[in-house]
Amino acid sequence: MHEHAEHLNSENQNSCADNENKFLLLKIFLTITICVINFLLPIDPLIKAFVYILAYLIIGMEILSKAVKNILKGEFFDENFLMSIATIGALYIGQEAESVMVMLLYTIGEFLQDKAVEKSQKSISELMELKPDTANVIVGETVLEKKPEEVKIGDIIVLKTGERVPLDGVVVMGQGFVETSALSGESLPKSISQGDEILSGSIVSNGYFKVRVERDYNNSTVSKILELVKNSEQKKSKTENFITKFARIYTPIVVFLAIAIAVIPPIIFGGDFYRWFVRALIFIVISCPCALVISVPLGFFAGLGGASRRGILIKGAKYIETLANVTTVVFDKTGTLTKGIFTLERVVPLSDISENELLKILASLEKYSAHPIANAIISEYNGELYQDLTNVSEVFGCGVKAERLGSEIITGNYKFMIENSVDTDEITNSGSIIYVALDKKLIGYVVLNDELKPETKETIAELKNMGLFPVMLSGDSENNVRTVAQKLGIDKFYAKLLPHNKVEKLEELIEETDKKVMFVGDGINDAPVLRRADVGVAMGALGSDCAIEAADVVVMDDNPQKIITAIKGSKHTLSIVKQNIAFAILVKLLFLTLGACGLMTIWGAVFSDVGVTLIAVLNSLRAMREFRN
Repeated sequence: MHEHAEHLNSENQNSCADNENKFLLLKIFLTITICVINFLLPIDPLIKAFVYILAYLIIGMEILSKAVKNILKGEFFDENFLMSIATIGALYIGQEAESVMVMLLYTIGEFLQDKAVEKSQKSISELMELKPDTANVIVGETVLEKKPEEVKIGDIIVLKTGERVPLDGVVVMGQGFVETSALSGESLPKSISQGDEILSGSIVSNGYFKVRVERDYNNSTVSKILELVKNSEQKKSKTENFITKFARIYTPIVVFLAIAIAVIPPIIFGGDFYRWFVRALIFIVISCPCALVISVPLGFFAGLGGASRRGILIKGAKYIETLANVTTVVFDKTGTLTKGIFTLERVVPLSDISENELLKILASLEKYSAHPIANAIISEYNGELYQDLTNVSEVFGCGVKAERLGSEIITGNYKFMIENSVDTDEITNSGSIIYVALDKKLIGYVVLNDELKPETKETIAELKNMGLFPVMLSGDSENNVRTVAQKLGIDKFYAKLLPHNKVEKLEELIEETDKKVMFVGDGINDAPVLRRADVGVAMGALGSDCAIEAADVVVMDDNPQKIITAIKGSKHTLSIVKQNIAFAILVKLLFLTLGACGLMTIWGAVFSDVGVTLIAVLNSLRAMREFRN
């Protein structure tokens, strides 16, 4: 019910916005028509003045009304207040045509700015369309249409060509292709068949599926993404906060300076009050800080939109600023630099036990582990597992212990064996070694290997070309980590790290540099490090609740090149924002000086406000195109 009301409310808001835009365009057209006719007709000057005042009220009544309402709230110093003072002052000194033109140009400028904001919001608002309206649920012999919020875990839903997937699940029947471009930025359809995971928000491009629901709507991928996007605007960057504070201090200062320009010269130096009053009005028009207040947040917002189009969800503008200043990029190994899909290369029994029995014991314990290696072992063994294990416990990242028929079984890495007093030497082999011990005696081991992702080597090389320093942290063996580091050209790496050890190493790296440190992980077991880094990036984390909650940036597919895209795009976005700030301040200072000296007309004042703002806004929109490889 709440979601339906929210949807209706969104539609009503869009409808109201369209009506407001049409009404505003009508007022602009009507004002221009009246002014042109009034200018061309040879009528009495008094009537001309009256018609200009009528046109002024048509185009400026809303701004005057906002100024009055804000004054009643105690909010004196905003652009509505400045424009109202300037144009009423122009009417007072008999410059009716100029007064209308100032208000007209300002309104046109505001309208164009709003359209620019709408354009920058479009790419992010497209994500909001991910939410499906209904789900087709199998109930008995029939298929019922339900709201996604009403579907329960374990229900079977039906998906057909062209439909958007309403909930996360696993395919139990059918095969075909699913388009995930709205989620991951990947343009090619993804092949899906029985046993594969399918994520909410994607679209069935071809096929028919029956899907068992694995997550309810509130915990689904699409719900998490929508929540992330809704909250992203609340996290302002330091630059945005600075501009907000700057505007609050700047506006009252220029108002009092304008009063000083109008009053002090005539009183002290005996100057012409009218001339200095006009200069003060021009000064006020010039002083409007619209270019800063509007273009800076718009620049960041355009950057967020551009990133989302590339399948990179950044949780707020402040993380764009952090990404732009990163100097050290710390990578997790498994699932981040490598595919995280282990293959079993060798099974080595060391006693009279058979290979099959060794694998059965190992798989029986590893089913209690969430590590990718455990999944590889379990998938390799197709037989029945032991069901009579007791006192099972896992030390995350190390291994699993259990008891069976009065004997203690231990599986895990070499460190775990030593900690549990297993008598064994370390086996040096290229690959991950999982030891198996029975009653403190080693009975065998298996060798597994993990492949590098195809884009990883190029990503590391490009990071180094950009002057960034790559580091690798891993819980894997020294030998394995060194082998991967040498292949990739990573000079600094640490092995045999538990999750809390990774945090400690990251903190050491943060202390070593006064710049920003990024951590890139797979988002499943790296939550503590993702949170501790200056900016945490979850790679290939589509569908991972942990990643979306812990990371500051979520790369929604499995391509390491998106790290380069995120950093370069953030650098370009921040550069655009700084350009806007420098341009706006320099032009304002120049025009304010000219206005105070009487060398600026009311038209020049309008350009310094509306014109500079529009130029800055158009420059900001370039940020939407900067997130590309």
